[in-house]
Amino acid sequence: MKIEVQGIEDGQPIPEKFAFGVYNAESHMSFGPNRNPEVSWSDAPAGTRSFAVIMFDPDVPSRADDVNQEGKTVPGDLPRVDFFHWLLVDIPASVNRIPEGHDSDGVIPKGKDHGPGPTGVRGVNNYTQFLAGNADMAGTYAGYDGPCPPWNDELLHHYHFEVHALDVDSLGLTGEFDGNDVREAMKGHVLASARVTGTYTLNPDLR
Repeated sequence: MKIEVQGIEDGQPIPEKFAFGVYNAESHMSFGPNRNPEVSWSDAPAGTRSFAVIMFDPDVPSRADDVNQEGKTVPGDLPRVDFFHWLLVDIPASVNRIPEGHDSDGVIPKGKDHGPGPTGVRGVNNYTQFLAGNADMAGTYAGYDGPCPPWNDELLHHYHFEVHALDVDSLGLTGEFDGNDVREAMKGHVLASARVTGTYTLNPDLR
Protein backbone atom coordinates (compact mmCIF):
# COMPACT_ATOMS: atom_id res chain seq x y z
CA MET A 1 0.00 0.00 0.00
CA LYS A 2 1.27 3.49 -0.84
CA ILE A 3 0.49 6.96 0.50
CA GLU A 4 1.29 10.34 -1.02
CA VAL A 5 0.96 13.65 0.83
CA GLN A 6 1.10 16.39 -1.77
CA GLY A 7 3.82 18.94 -0.97
CA ILE A 8 5.40 16.87 1.81
CA GLU A 9 8.42 14.66 1.13
CA ASP A 10 9.39 11.99 3.60
CA GLY A 11 11.82 13.43 6.15
CA GLN A 12 11.53 16.99 4.81
CA PRO A 13 10.02 20.15 6.37
CA ILE A 14 6.26 20.64 6.16
CA PRO A 15 5.25 23.81 4.25
CA GLU A 16 3.77 26.57 6.41
CA LYS A 17 0.44 26.51 4.56
CA PHE A 18 -0.33 23.24 6.34
CA ALA A 19 0.56 24.60 9.82
CA PHE A 20 -1.65 25.82 12.67
CA GLY A 21 1.22 28.05 13.82
CA VAL A 22 3.92 29.78 11.75
CA TYR A 23 7.13 31.49 12.83
CA ASN A 24 6.89 35.16 13.79
CA ALA A 25 10.11 36.98 14.68
CA GLU A 26 8.35 39.36 17.10
CA SER A 27 5.78 37.15 18.86
CA HIS A 28 7.41 33.74 18.17
CA MET A 29 4.20 32.38 16.60
CA SER A 30 1.25 33.53 14.51
CA PHE A 31 -1.71 31.52 13.27
CA GLY A 32 -1.02 29.81 9.97
CA PRO A 33 -3.23 28.90 6.98
CA ASN A 34 -3.95 25.53 8.65
CA ARG A 35 -4.98 23.77 5.42
CA ASN A 36 -4.97 20.01 5.38
CA PRO A 37 -2.65 18.70 2.68
CA GLU A 38 -3.95 16.51 -0.13
CA VAL A 39 -3.56 12.88 0.89
CA SER A 40 -4.00 10.04 -1.61
CA TRP A 41 -3.35 6.33 -1.42
CA SER A 42 -3.21 3.31 -3.71
CA ASP A 43 -2.68 -0.46 -3.81
CA ALA A 44 -5.10 -1.23 -0.98
CA PRO A 45 -5.39 -4.99 -0.43
CA ALA A 46 -8.37 -7.10 -1.40
CA GLY A 47 -11.00 -7.14 1.31
CA THR A 48 -10.58 -3.47 2.23
CA ARG A 49 -13.93 -2.10 3.41
CA SER A 50 -12.89 1.30 4.79
CA PHE A 51 -9.91 3.52 5.52
CA ALA A 52 -8.69 5.54 8.49
CA VAL A 53 -6.37 8.55 8.20
CA ILE A 54 -4.29 9.58 11.21
CA MET A 55 -1.69 12.31 11.67
CA PHE A 56 0.23 12.56 14.92
CA ASP A 57 3.35 14.09 16.43
CA PRO A 58 5.29 11.72 18.75
CA ASP A 59 7.63 14.49 19.95
CA VAL A 60 5.32 16.52 22.20
CA PRO A 61 6.70 17.32 25.68
CA SER A 62 5.22 15.13 28.40
CA ARG A 63 5.32 18.16 30.72
CA ALA A 64 4.17 21.61 29.65
CA ASP A 65 5.76 23.63 32.48
CA ASP A 66 8.35 25.34 30.24
CA VAL A 67 6.43 25.26 26.96
CA ASN A 68 6.45 28.64 25.18
CA GLN A 69 7.92 30.41 28.23
CA GLU A 70 10.27 33.36 27.74
CA GLY A 71 13.80 32.71 28.98
CA LYS A 72 13.27 28.94 29.13
CA THR A 73 13.78 26.03 26.78
CA VAL A 74 12.12 22.62 26.55
CA PRO A 75 15.06 20.20 26.82
CA GLY A 76 15.47 17.68 24.03
CA ASP A 77 15.81 14.79 26.47
CA LEU A 78 12.43 15.40 28.12
CA PRO A 79 10.14 12.33 27.72
CA ARG A 80 7.74 12.75 24.82
CA VAL A 81 4.13 11.71 24.09
CA ASP A 82 1.88 11.42 21.03
CA PHE A 83 -0.24 14.42 20.03
CA PHE A 84 -2.97 13.64 17.48
CA HIS A 85 -3.55 16.29 14.81
CA TRP A 86 -5.94 14.51 12.45
CA LEU A 87 -8.37 11.65 12.86
CA LEU A 88 -10.68 10.50 10.07
CA VAL A 89 -12.35 7.09 10.21
CA ASP A 90 -15.04 5.23 8.26
CA ILE A 91 -13.72 6.57 4.96
CA PRO A 92 -15.50 4.46 2.29
CA ALA A 93 -13.42 1.90 0.40
CA SER A 94 -14.34 3.72 -2.85
CA VAL A 95 -12.41 6.83 -1.71
CA ASN A 96 -8.64 7.13 -2.23
CA ARG A 97 -8.04 10.87 -1.94
CA ILE A 98 -8.72 13.77 0.42
CA PRO A 99 -8.21 17.09 -1.42
CA GLU A 100 -6.17 19.95 0.02
CA GLY A 101 -8.27 22.20 2.25
CA HIS A 102 -11.15 19.69 2.24
CA ASP A 103 -11.09 19.03 5.99
CA SER A 104 -9.49 22.27 7.21
CA ASP A 105 -8.91 25.71 5.73
CA GLY A 106 -7.84 28.14 8.44
CA VAL A 107 -7.65 28.21 12.22
CA ILE A 108 -11.16 28.10 13.69
CA PRO A 109 -11.27 29.34 17.31
CA LYS A 110 -13.08 26.81 19.52
CA GLY A 111 -12.66 24.12 16.86
CA LYS A 112 -14.58 22.27 14.18
CA ASP A 113 -17.43 19.84 14.77
CA HIS A 114 -16.71 16.17 15.40
CA GLY A 115 -18.73 13.47 13.68
CA PRO A 116 -19.42 13.19 9.93
CA GLY A 117 -17.18 15.52 7.91
CA PRO A 118 -16.67 16.16 4.20
CA THR A 119 -15.02 12.72 4.05
CA GLY A 120 -15.45 10.07 6.73
CA VAL A 121 -16.06 10.73 10.42
CA ARG A 122 -13.94 13.21 12.38
CA GLY A 123 -12.36 12.32 15.69
CA VAL A 124 -11.23 14.85 18.30
CA ASN A 125 -7.61 16.01 18.13
CA ASN A 126 -5.39 17.05 21.04
CA TYR A 127 -5.78 20.80 20.54
CA THR A 128 -8.92 20.20 22.61
CA GLN A 129 -6.73 19.61 25.66
CA PHE A 130 -3.88 21.96 24.70
CA LEU A 131 -6.15 25.02 24.35
CA ALA A 132 -8.54 24.18 27.18
CA GLY A 133 -7.11 26.95 29.39
CA ASN A 134 -7.36 29.65 26.72
CA ALA A 135 -10.67 31.53 27.04
CA ASP A 136 -10.58 32.71 23.41
CA MET A 137 -9.70 29.32 21.91
CA ALA A 138 -11.04 26.60 24.24
CA GLY A 139 -13.38 24.13 22.57
CA THR A 140 -13.61 20.74 20.91
CA TYR A 141 -11.18 20.49 17.99
CA ALA A 142 -11.99 17.80 15.43
CA GLY A 143 -10.59 16.75 12.09
CA TYR A 144 -7.34 18.37 10.92
CA ASP A 145 -5.39 21.02 12.79
CA GLY A 146 -1.78 21.27 11.71
CA PRO A 147 1.65 21.63 13.36
CA CYS A 148 2.32 24.19 16.08
CA PRO A 149 5.18 22.84 18.23
CA PRO A 150 6.58 24.86 21.16
CA TRP A 151 8.74 27.69 19.85
CA ASN A 152 11.30 27.05 22.59
CA ASP A 153 11.64 23.28 22.05
CA GLU A 154 15.17 22.00 21.44
CA LEU A 155 13.73 19.05 19.52
CA LEU A 156 12.68 19.01 15.87
CA HIS A 157 9.14 17.60 15.69
CA HIS A 158 8.08 14.81 13.33
CA TYR A 159 4.57 14.43 11.92
CA HIS A 160 3.42 11.01 10.77
CA PHE A 161 0.67 10.91 8.14
CA GLU A 162 -0.80 7.42 8.06
CA VAL A 163 -3.53 5.64 6.11
CA HIS A 164 -4.86 2.28 7.27
CA ALA A 165 -6.88 -0.15 5.15
CA LEU A 166 -9.45 -1.88 7.36
CA ASP A 167 -11.60 -5.00 7.02
CA VAL A 168 -14.72 -3.32 8.47
CA ASP A 169 -17.09 -0.72 7.04
CA SER A 170 -17.10 1.21 10.33
CA LEU A 171 -15.05 1.25 13.52
CA GLY A 172 -18.26 2.00 15.41
CA LEU A 173 -16.87 5.13 17.03
CA THR A 174 -19.24 7.94 17.96
CA GLY A 175 -19.16 11.12 20.03
CA GLU A 176 -15.87 12.75 21.01
CA PHE A 177 -13.55 9.83 20.28
CA ASP A 178 -9.80 10.48 20.27
CA GLY A 179 -6.63 8.98 18.85
CA ASN A 180 -6.31 6.29 21.49
CA ASP A 181 -9.91 5.23 20.81
CA VAL A 182 -9.11 4.92 17.10
CA ARG A 183 -6.00 2.84 17.71
CA GLU A 184 -7.89 0.53 20.07
CA ALA A 185 -10.81 0.13 17.64
CA MET A 186 -8.46 -0.68 14.74
CA LYS A 187 -6.79 -3.58 16.55
CA GLY A 188 -7.28 -6.79 14.58
CA HIS A 189 -8.80 -4.97 11.60
CA VAL A 190 -5.77 -3.47 9.79
CA LEU A 191 -5.04 -5.13 6.43
CA ALA A 192 -2.28 -2.72 5.39
CA SER A 193 -0.83 0.68 6.33
CA ALA A 194 1.36 3.36 4.78
CA ARG A 195 3.12 6.41 6.23
CA VAL A 196 4.84 9.64 5.21
CA THR A 197 6.69 11.72 7.81
CA GLY A 198 7.33 15.47 7.64
CA THR A 199 9.17 17.72 10.09
CA TYR A 200 8.34 21.14 11.56
CA THR A 201 9.71 23.60 14.10
CA LEU A 202 9.06 27.14 15.32
CA ASN A 203 12.45 27.34 17.06
CA PRO A 204 14.56 29.83 15.04
CA ASP A 205 17.72 27.95 16.02
CA LEU A 206 16.43 24.84 14.25
CA ARG A 207 14.86 26.46 11.20
